[in-house]
Amino acid sequence: MRKVILYIAMSLDGYIADSKGGVEWLGGQDASSEELGSYPEFIKTVDTVIMGWKTYHQVVTELSPNEWVYSGMRSYVLTHKQKTSTDEVIFTDKSPQELLIDLKKNHGKDIWICGGASIVNQLIAQNLIDRYHLTIMPTLLGDGIRLFDKGHQDIKLKLMSTQSYNGMTDLVYERREVVEEV
Repeated sequence: MRKVILYIAMSLDGYIADSKGGVEWLGGQDASSEELGSYPEFIKTVDTVIMGWKTYHQVVTELSPNEWVYSGMRSYVLTHKQKTSTDEVIFTDKSPQELLIDLKKNHGKDIWICGGASIVNQLIAQNLIDRYHLTIMPTLLGDGIRLFDKGHQDIKLKLMSTQSYNGMTDLVYERREVVEEV
């Protein structure tokens, strides 16, 4: 069955963007390093990307304005804006939960939750994320957009792997199944 994977970078103090929504701070301790870390292997495992409007807009206007970076995959943009979909980019006003339920019925590779924080937190609240792949950046922002909201229920995770490169650390967790005692 397809897994739902949150693959995202955050500052050491838990932010995914600065106070203005910027991500210029993303990167390792050595700007000249060409180490790509876990991304090249991860991207081979997914064929579906889910993101919100702000993440989509940032990708197409700032991060990669001349080329759709998720070419060859189906990308779903959660928005109430009326936009025209293409074969690769589908705009939808479904809730993240509703979209995931539909997508998991289909065969395919894993599903990547790309961002943003609102979508992530809605899925956490419903315990719908199977794997948390967090890349911790060697930066303290002090303020910005937090990855995790307060008030989530207790979700037990199991550490599956760690990897460090260029001052960044990948932490990969999966949900633990809780066994109820009788």
